[in-house]
Amino acid sequence: MDSCPFCNSKRIIKAGKVKLKREILQRYFCKKCKKFFQERRIKNKSYPARIILQAISSYNSGYNLKEVKEILSRKFGEIPQSTIYSWIKDFSQICTFSRIRNEILQKFKREEMILKQKFFHHQLYLFQMHQAKLDYQLKFEENKKFSLLKEYLLKVYERKIPEHIFVLEDEELEKRASQLKAKLLPIEKIEKESVAKKLAELSLNLAKNNRERHEKVENFFLINDSVTIATEVPVYLTNDDIKYFKNKGFDFDFENYRTPITGHIDILQIRNGLIYILDYKPEARKVNAVNQLTIYALALASRTKLAVKDFKAAWFDNKNYFEFYPLHTVYKNNSSQRRLESFKFNVFSFNKTSIKQI
Repeated sequence: MDSCPFCNSKRIIKAGKVKLKREILQRYFCKKCKKFFQERRIKNKSYPARIILQAISSYNSGYNLKEVKEILSRKFGEIPQSTIYSWIKDFSQICTFSRIRNEILQKFKREEMILKQKFFHHQLYLFQMHQAKLDYQLKFEENKKFSLLKEYLLKVYERKIPEHIFVLEDEELEKRASQLKAKLLPIEKIEKESVAKKLAELSLNLAKNNRERHEKVENFFLINDSVTIATEVPVYLTNDDIKYFKNKGFDFDFENYRTPITGHIDILQIRNGLIYILDYKPEARKVNAVNQLTIYALALASRTKLAVKDFKAAWFDNKNYFEFYPLHTVYKNNSSQRRLESFKFNVFSFNKTSIKQI
């Protein structure tokens, strides 16, 4: 251990050990900032996880190998360039941006790849749009229709959305929102293996506490995978939107709700010709996000004028990944009828989603 991850001081001492489920970690104490911490390591790697992951993230942010070496050397001491390259290569199956990095850098400068906008919607949200990856995904024929998604994301970045609906003050309404229930069609959640779990596993090594988990996961996805195109995306569903879906034969009901319904999508991806809405949920197996993610899909479909069939949704942590088609929860057809024997998710709470009245 060379320095404190909080203040970068080298005035650190060993302070016992911490026993986790899978490993025993050395605990340290920083004499400068007076904080305890433990150094996380990746299996079969001699360097601490934070050094390896900073190297990979710096490279995928557009720095070349020489520049990454200089960045790490200033903070952690001398690290061979060949070692840095080996890390990038070893993790390229998970951190897939490295495969398209050179092509993207031919069109975008390093500082142009990611657009950022802060929103204070009762709490601070940092919206980020990886315009370089978005443009890369839109060049494929099956994704060209998602240019409508790009239009909406640019509106968010330019603050051309009705921000007031995200900050309305109404304590009683907020309490009702947390207890809101929805009736959806019974559907099947599919548990899958996914690179999202591996990305989450890596990124959680960077979180110093539980409060940082969402931020670290979102940022790591945005920088290091090849399909995440935005994080913390504000969306809303109006009464007119709901009427439109009902007129088109959609089958869903909310109890005691008021519109607009608002929320923020953790992670937005384009892959396999679909838009994926992802939500990071610690202890994902113990929760059910079908209701929340269905609302997000309806809201984003309304804002982009894309079909709900173009969306897929999933919630995950570093051990579990569950996905489903939002369309199957709200529109009855032959495929949804065949799902009647599966899990029945008729009533769910909204979690982060809030309901407000204009």
